[in-house]
Amino acid sequence: MTAPLRQTRFKIGGMDCASCAAKIDTAVRRLDGVVDVSVSVTGASMTVSHGGALPEGKVLQQVARLGYGIVKAEGRTDGRASVAKAHDHADHDHDHQGHDHDGEPAGKPAAGSTHLHSDAEPGQAWWRSRRAALTLACAAALVAAYSIGHLFPVAERWVFLAALLVGLVPIARRALMAALAGTPFSIEMLMTIAAIGAVMIGATEEAAAVVVLFLIGELLEGVAAGRARASIQGLADLVPKTALVERAGGTSEVPAEDLAVGDVIVVRPGDRIPADGEIVEGSGDIDEAPVTGESTPKRKGVADAVFAGTISTDGVLKVRVTAAASDNTIARVVWLVEEAQEAKAPTERFIDRFSRTYTPAVLAVGALVALLPPVLTGGDWNEWIYKGLAILLIGCPCALVISTPAAIAAGLAAGARRGLLMKGGAVLEGFRRITAVAFDKTGTLTAGKPVVTDIVAYGRDERTVLALAAALEQGSSHPLAMAILDRAKADKAPVPPALSAKAISGKGVEGSVGGVAVFLGSGPAAGERADMTEAQRLAVDSLNGQGKTVSVLVADGVVAGLIAMRDEPRPDAAAGIAALKAEGIRAVMLTGDNRRTAQAIAASLGIEARAELLPQDKQRIVGELQREGLKVAKVGDGINDAPALAAADIGIAMGGGTDVALETADAAILHGRVMDVARMVKLSRAVMANISQNISVALGLKAVFLVTTILGITGLWPAILADTGATVLVTANAMRLLRWRG
Repeated sequence: MTAPLRQTRFKIGGMDCASCAAKIDTAVRRLDGVVDVSVSVTGASMTVSHGGALPEGKVLQQVARLGYGIVKAEGRTDGRASVAKAHDHADHDHDHQGHDHDGEPAGKPAAGSTHLHSDAEPGQAWWRSRRAALTLACAAALVAAYSIGHLFPVAERWVFLAALLVGLVPIARRALMAALAGTPFSIEMLMTIAAIGAVMIGATEEAAAVVVLFLIGELLEGVAAGRARASIQGLADLVPKTALVERAGGTSEVPAEDLAVGDVIVVRPGDRIPADGEIVEGSGDIDEAPVTGESTPKRKGVADAVFAGTISTDGVLKVRVTAAASDNTIARVVWLVEEAQEAKAPTERFIDRFSRTYTPAVLAVGALVALLPPVLTGGDWNEWIYKGLAILLIGCPCALVISTPAAIAAGLAAGARRGLLMKGGAVLEGFRRITAVAFDKTGTLTAGKPVVTDIVAYGRDERTVLALAAALEQGSSHPLAMAILDRAKADKAPVPPALSAKAISGKGVEGSVGGVAVFLGSGPAAGERADMTEAQRLAVDSLNGQGKTVSVLVADGVVAGLIAMRDEPRPDAAAGIAALKAEGIRAVMLTGDNRRTAQAIAASLGIEARAELLPQDKQRIVGELQREGLKVAKVGDGINDAPALAAADIGIAMGGGTDVALETADAAILHGRVMDVARMVKLSRAVMANISQNISVALGLKAVFLVTTILGITGLWPAILADTGATVLVTANAMRLLRWRG
């Protein structure tokens, strides 16, 4: 039997482009024992799948040799990596070749580490990073070379050569390390060949300018990558660093990360809630906009759940912690988005495969352009070698390889900030092809708990009927009893004490309220205690026909009123279904509830219904829809809908941040909005449109400059400017998705 794969997660420092990820991926895959590698540029992370024990020292050495900082991510209790930030150790420029680094601590650079992609230290401005310093030094050297060359023309070639070497030496060393680690056709290699070739044909000044432009382009890439990374890490920063916890009869301030499940914390007006929990004392309006985007605060009281990062706007709350800091809703969202960014979309995988053959092809084309015209037509060698070198720079695949992952990462981050979790680029891309959505009813299209919809009074007013019913239900935890008590609280109806109250199995509850014998129960049970008129029976049948459960109130042997309850649709359910239909997507409700209730709910929402279904029936119907040629998304609670969720093309869990909602399906809607299904489809289409724009820009600019270079209109520095410009344009276009509002 094959041993199950294990996974080890690392945080990578200084990685800001798809080329970086590709080099790390290739280098680590070459190690013995490594089965698979998944690298996320935006998440600054790498997950290594391995069969037995992983030679962690060799992984650290292999990555550090390429010039990147690396540390092993701290483990979570479920074996997943934590979302804690790792330190970036890439800002070293030491040559340790010939030494054994297996015993070095995680993250220390190994042989020959020097990497221009080094980020600033956490909290440090980008312009203070080593990369910015190198770019500035190279630019200053170029300016100095121009000045010295103007004053001393005889030294011009040598001062430009010195200026060139300031930037080219680190680039060439990176190219060499990448080649030794299995990536001979790196962007750095193309740059190195072009610069050296330019020097050989006497274009030293232009080569130095090209190197400066290349470094500026990389610096801009790093800034853009930092923005993308910060967009999701900003969620984690919503959680306050400290909390007021009740201990030993008083309160004390402790680090939020030290809170344990069961601790009771005090949240003052205006405070951010430091942990997921349940209110045990107090009530107040909770501003969930930082997490959910909802503009209106929600009123919450005892027994209501609250989430880390939300704000208590009024009142003092006492909250019992229900999740540790490493496992609260925000921490899990951040972790899941980082994991999702490592899962490549089909388009991204295609671009990766294309770029692996594209770069060698560019080298071949450049060589042919440099050699064939002089050999076959007697063209000038310097002229055609110059054009061949320019083609190498035009062919740098930076913009092309970043076009898809940048858009995917931005789309995943934008969705996560609005409670739309998609587990990877493949899922995000798949939403655009959805043509049918199958919804569960209870807890998905509906709120999952009954509410009082109708109160009909006979001989008394509605407020009295509600008060008598609530008096009997005090202390009960039955869903129907809770619905009556909630309505009484909302209507501020008085709830007098009930004497000798007792439940009658299968029938209802009875007792004495203010000296009046009162019974509340089903229609047949009430008929045994009082005569019901034909009009009353018709009223009960009418309410039942609407899918409502009716309780009959009998007071002193006379029918006093009817209370109808139903699990009502979510406030946005009808609008959510309408939004899907507007996108040309079919919607169907699959429920195990009775046909009458299902039809009543479906009619109010404008959706077709299939009722009285077992879990296997839901799975079967999903299969039938797929055989009709539809791409089906299934939306459910992630538990009893598990077979159908698994069978669907995309399974979507509806829930408020529970483990099931976050981890069972392909996607999760954290905030229980039906409209969010349509938003996921729209986000997918927006991302794919963005990718198409990016690829068009990347290839279009290359095509234009390829023609102008061969015609002799443009040269080396416009060529690298075209590549740098395309990379910046593509990245900036992808970052627009971070502002997506749905």
